[in-house]
Amino acid sequence: MTDVLTVEELYGGYLPGKPVLKNITFSVKKGEMVGLIGLNGAGKSTTIKHILGLLEPQQGSIRIHGNTLKENRTSYHSSYAYVPESPELYEELTIQEHLELTAMVYGLNRKELEERAEILLNEFHMKEKTGSFSTQLSKGMKQKVMIMNAFLVRPSLYVIDEPFLGLDPLAMRSLLDLMSKYKENGASFLLSSHILSTIEKYCDRFIVLDQGEIVAQGTLEDLRGKTGMPAASLDELFYYMVKGGVR
Repeated sequence: MTDVLTVEELYGGYLPGKPVLKNITFSVKKGEMVGLIGLNGAGKSTTIKHILGLLEPQQGSIRIHGNTLKENRTSYHSSYAYVPESPELYEELTIQEHLELTAMVYGLNRKELEERAEILLNEFHMKEKTGSFSTQLSKGMKQKVMIMNAFLVRPSLYVIDEPFLGLDPLAMRSLLDLMSKYKENGASFLLSSHILSTIEKYCDRFIVLDQGEIVAQGTLEDLRGKTGMPAASLDELFYYMVKGGVR
């Protein structure tokens, strides 16, 4: 399978010469869902910020479809959609206007916008809320808007950070079903989440971060083999690895 996202020997962080991330190397292939897991402060959000171009690598490279951000900024940014942990919406825009703005930025025509928005609004039970402003929405509803914006544009790569926070069980199921459907159609996902029992069922591979380093990566079976725990759940494997069982 073709690599959509490639991170090679990444060192990075917030202060020059003081990397938080050390020698981070992994890839996400076409049609693959990869779980990025770690304790708070392990480096997950910092890794994501580097992928988004919000932080510049101190060493190493990040490529989407073979392009770094510096080589082709337009291609790089248009190849992914991002769902943040905390929803950020424009207070002066309605839900419908958020969708229209996203469609304009990504070059969708009116027909594409209407057809895709109809599906997403129905899926997340938000059709009656399209005229509502973000200040009138609960956190869960705001999160739904962020998710709908991301899935509206149908990029090749989705970077999703703790998407289940604030979502009710029905919305969680809708999101997981959408991710599975888009994955079957060739989309790739880098998914950061603390809900390991859920992502264990959906992710093809896992990257375990601890103190800014990758301590293990691979399929569930790979992690079981690495730890010598052939029947362990992802929760059990993660606990063992971050407690120092694997280095």
